[in-house]
Amino acid sequence: MKDQRKKILVVDDEEDLTYFLKANLEIEENYEVFIVTRAKDAFKSALKYKPDLIILDIMMPQVDGIEILEKIKNSKNTLDIPVIILSAKIDDATKIKAAKLYVECYITKPVQIEELKEKIKEVFLHY
Repeated sequence: MKDQRKKILVVDDEEDLTYFLKANLEIEENYEVFIVTRAKDAFKSALKYKPDLIILDIMMPQVDGIEILEKIKNSKNTLDIPVIILSAKIDDATKIKAAKLYVECYITKPVQIEELKEKIKEVFLHY
């Protein structure tokens, strides 16, 4: 049934990547994927779609992904949504900030789609 599919919100300003992820996750894994390419729409979309998982980029124009993560984890309506960081930003300080905000994992770009699928499955096993 359609309503039994897990919902994933992908927040990334790279449109090509978001559509690549959407295609791979919906067709091959049967997830329902929502795309947000403007960081300022991320929190509002998390409230609207109530995803089972958020895949979040860090480096985006206007609003940094860490700011979005803080907002998600500081709201009672979204704090329980697991988050996977998918970013080209690889510095330890950013990884530590993300870890302190309870991300499930931090994956660096370019991503291997199979690695991401496995991490998603691991997250869903625990939630």
